Amino acid sequence: MMKLDWALYTDLYQLTMAQGYWKAGKLDDQAAFTMFFRDYPFQGGYAVACGMEQLAEILTDYAFSEEDIAYLASIPAPDGAALFDPDFLAFLATMSLSVDVDAVREGTVVFPHEPIVVVRGPIMQCQLLETALLNCINFQTLIATKAARVCRATGGAPVAEFGLRRAQGSGGLWASRAAYIGGCASTSNVLAGKVFDIPVSGTHSHSWVMSFESELEAFRAYAQAFPSNCTLLVDTYDVEQGVRNAITVGLEMRQRGEALGAVRIDSGDLAWLASKARAMLDEAGLPEVGIVLSNDLDERTIESILDQGAPVDAWGVGTKLATAYDQPTLGGVYKLSAVKASGKDAWEDRLKISESASKLTFPGVLNVRRYYHDDGHVAGDMVYDVNADVEPDEIIVDPMDALRQKRLAGKRFEVLLEPLLRQGALTDAYDPGDAEAARERARAGLATLDESQLRMLNPHTYPVGLEQGLHGRRQGLVARLRHVPGRS
Repeated sequence: MMKLDWALYTDLYQLTMAQGYWKAGKLDDQAAFTMFFRDYPFQGGYAVACGMEQLAEILTDYAFSEEDIAYLASIPAPDGAALFDPDFLAFLATMSLSVDVDAVREGTVVFPHEPIVVVRGPIMQCQLLETALLNCINFQTLIATKAARVCRATGGAPVAEFGLRRAQGSGGLWASRAAYIGGCASTSNVLAGKVFDIPVSGTHSHSWVMSFESELEAFRAYAQAFPSNCTLLVDTYDVEQGVRNAITVGLEMRQRGEALGAVRIDSGDLAWLASKARAMLDEAGLPEVGIVLSNDLDERTIESILDQGAPVDAWGVGTKLATAYDQPTLGGVYKLSAVKASGKDAWEDRLKISESASKLTFPGVLNVRRYYHDDGHVAGDMVYDVNADVEPDEIIVDPMDALRQKRLAGKRFEVLLEPLLRQGALTDAYDPGDAEAARERARAGLATLDESQLRMLNPHTYPVGLEQGLHGRRQGLVARLRHVPGRS
């Protein structure tokens, strides 16, 4: 199998625009692009940022190989001629990435309308990175957020992610990492465990039981093979009989100085069966044996099971986590927000206006301040222009409703976006590869939210707004652009 060259991990129109910039003589023009999302995923109250590790991997090895150039040269235009100019392709072959990238750190809790990644540099290069950047951040942020919601629903009981078999192709590798960052205790994905240094877990499936003449024989054989990692799947034939067989094996293991870890139930009325299994294990003198539930679970199903009083010690969540089953995409976008012509010192605002108010973008070279109350809980996020002074009152204005404003002056704040790349090179201070640190960052960030923002049903909207001066610039730009001669 051929080695993938990440430079071609893009949409064709990024390359056609790149040739357009080249032909228009705009290679030295600078641009700032902002990546953000507009709506809360899963109708929740937050998202957990993820994907910067893969993005860094792509960008730090970004180059067009000879094979890439040959392939691009072979693409025809509709009239049959070559789509790309040979001189442009020669330029691509020698191009070195020189962009600056600022990003929130993985695991950071983020909200709609605020920058997650900002890319600055030659406009053609910024344009070429759009597709890969969105692919990394959109998917992995979605999975990390789903994992955080699932793990919150369990009330602290560990969650094992085992969705690789149902994940969307090789994206399952990054889904496992994102799920761990979002809060899962382990993954069944062995390659993810190796590559990302995250815990792996797993025991046996129904086929193990079916390969023996009896369930009891299968359980005994597994206990002999893995006396220190023995969770028995009890629903291959009949759960009640499966638990009886597990009890037999558990008592035999105790006599050998070993311990049965848990029984897992993967079908049926999970709440009722968990309670039944718990009673049987306790009556047999095996209260230390845990109950693990699986079977197409998500956060709402888990909440329902626990609301029924089911005694559950751990959970296995696969398909609906690794595929973000109920929402296939985060919907993050990458928009031009400022330009600086060659030879100029000052950035000029750029704004996209459409017929939908929700798609009105933000101008400037942007970052985010997160403000905190004295008790450590978050108070609000300010989107501001790094090249402009923040007004003293530090007022934020809701980008969707200018009547909603909040004063944040006097509160402690931190700046969220930090340098990831400078002139195309990964910075020493930003280590996107540390999944453990990202996981802890997510845990700590979620702890700063109010319970009303964490609840599953109709969560309270967290205040994110434009710095007051930036809001004024945006409104002025809208007015000016709407009155261009020839437009209504």
